[in-house]
Amino acid sequence: MSTSAIDTNDAAAIQAVQEGVAVCDRSFWGRIKVSDSDRLRFLHNQSTNDIQSLKPGQGCDTVFVNSTARTIDLVTAYILEDAVLLLVSPNRREFLIQWLDRYIFFADKVQLTDITDETATLSLIGPQSDAVLEKLGVGAIIGQRYGNHISIPSVSGGFVAVGSGLASSGYTLILPASDKQEVWSQILEAGAVPMSDRTWERLRILQGRPTPDNELTEEYNPLEAGLWQTISFNKGCYIGQETIARLNTYKGVKQHLWGIHLSAPAEPGSAITIGDEKVGRLTSYTKTLDGHFGLGYIRTKAGGAGLKVHLGEVEGEVVEIPFISHDYPQL
Repeated sequence: MSTSAIDTNDAAAIQAVQEGVAVCDRSFWGRIKVSDSDRLRFLHNQSTNDIQSLKPGQGCDTVFVNSTARTIDLVTAYILEDAVLLLVSPNRREFLIQWLDRYIFFADKVQLTDITDETATLSLIGPQSDAVLEKLGVGAIIGQRYGNHISIPSVSGGFVAVGSGLASSGYTLILPASDKQEVWSQILEAGAVPMSDRTWERLRILQGRPTPDNELTEEYNPLEAGLWQTISFNKGCYIGQETIARLNTYKGVKQHLWGIHLSAPAEPGSAITIGDEKVGRLTSYTKTLDGHFGLGYIRTKAGGAGLKVHLGEVEGEVVEIPFISHDYPQL
C-alpha cells in the first residue's frame, strides 16, 4: 500500500471510526454461498470453528487451514435458512472455491456458488453505528452477539450482521449489488463518513487483523496469528486439527503476531532484530497520523509488549494489537 501522507479524507474517516461512524465499501471481498443439506457438516470439517452448532441468524469467524494447520484465510461465516454465506478475503476467493471443491466427495450434498459479482458488502465502523441502523429500520440487531444477523426489510435478500470486520464496533451489510447505491446513499444521509480502501488497510494494520499473503501464509498457523477466538478446541476432527490441538496442549506456539511502533518507514519482509539476533519478520507497514506502524511475527522467547527491536536502522517498540489475542484459552 502507499506510504504517502494521510490526506484529509482519510483523517476524517479515522476520526469517524473513533468518535462517530464511517462506512467502507467492501464489495471487492469475495462472497461464496455454500448450500445443500450437508453444508454445515462440510464447513465444520474444513475450518477451525464450531460451524455445526450455529443456527440460522448466527455467524462466526473461522480459519481455513491446510493439513499442517498453516493458514489459508480468515473468513466470516453467516448461517442463513438455506445456505451459509462466506465472506472471504479478496485474494482468496477463487483459491478457496477450488480448495473446498477438492473435499466434496461423491456422496456429499454440497454446492459452492461464487456470488461476489451479484452481491455487495458495506461495513459500518464506529461508536455511532447504532444510530445509522435505527435510521435504516434494523435497530433490532443492536446488542446482539458477534456474527448474528437479521434481514433488511427494505432490501430483498439483504441482511445486516454484528461486526465491522475490524476490532472497532460496527456492523456489516450484505445485499444485492442492485441495491448497493441506494443503501450507500441512505447510510451517508444518516451521517456516516465514507472510508477508502486505503484507510481500511491502515486500520487493519493498526488493529492487527491478519490478512492473506502478509500475516496469513503457509509459514504461520492460526495460534501464531492470535486467532484464538476462531478456534473450537472441543468440536472434534477437522483439517489441521491435530496440529492445532498439540500446539495448544503443549503450549508450543513459537512465535506471535505483534504490533510495532516504528521510528521510520520499513519494508514488509524486513528482519526484526535484537542486537545481532534475528527474532522475527515484519509482515505489514503503514504510515499513521502520528508516525509509522507495522505488524510482525516475533519469537515467543524474545518477549512481547514493550520489547525494543530494530529493523535495520529503524527502531521499533512492540505493542499489543486489539484484533487478536496471545492468551491460551481457559478450557
